Amino acid sequence: MEQTSDMGFAKVDLDRQRRCGFPEVIYAEGKTVEAVVSIFERQQRCGIVPFATRVKPEQMEALKDRFPNGIANDLARTFRMPPNRKPDLGKVAVLTAGTSDQPVAEEAVETLLWMGVEVVLIHDVGVAGPHRLVENLPQMEGCAAAVVIAGMEGALPSVVGGYVDFPVVAVPTSVGYGANFGGISALLGMLNSCASNVTVVNIDAGFKGGYVAGLIAKNQRK
Repeated sequence: MEQTSDMGFAKVDLDRQRRCGFPEVIYAEGKTVEAVVSIFERQQRCGIVPFATRVKPEQMEALKDRFPNGIANDLARTFRMPPNRKPDLGKVAVLTAGTSDQPVAEEAVETLLWMGVEVVLIHDVGVAGPHRLVENLPQMEGCAAAVVIAGMEGALPSVVGGYVDFPVVAVPTSVGYGANFGGISALLGMLNSCASNVTVVNIDAGFKGGYVAGLIAKNQRK
């Protein structure tokens, strides 16, 4: 089987699903509209279910026009083709500290759905109202992992970590006032978490948080 498809402007990895469990994802930022559409087409012809992140409006319109059956999420800035199977890789919870964190959460959700993972989405349970998290803990029963998304001081993942018996993937966001430094304060707070089941990905990296949690769910099912 061909492992790489050389398109001139891109070398598409056709073997990544065999090696890593899931196909190559298209990072659309910085690519031309034509490049994104062409890579989508090439992946589909090779039997890959395409998924693109950080899709700009003009790219989104072109993808919607070329692939009318595709699933667009304008808030997440993602576009993917429908899965070829029902979710069968377990369950992951995605939590946000506040409504302002929703775009990053949506990127994580779309990533997990593309991977074939069931998602429990819990919004607006930040530490300013800790009772809201406690009220939602029953929804996380049976989850393989949680993706916890927060800006400001980034405290929510540590609190969640103190309640659950599975890994917590913390995603800092750039939400916050000046001393948040575009998410750096949240990132450092999460890296210094005293909860031993918390790990951290990059600022605003909803895709990365979702992907790591999806791998945890996948491997739990083996």
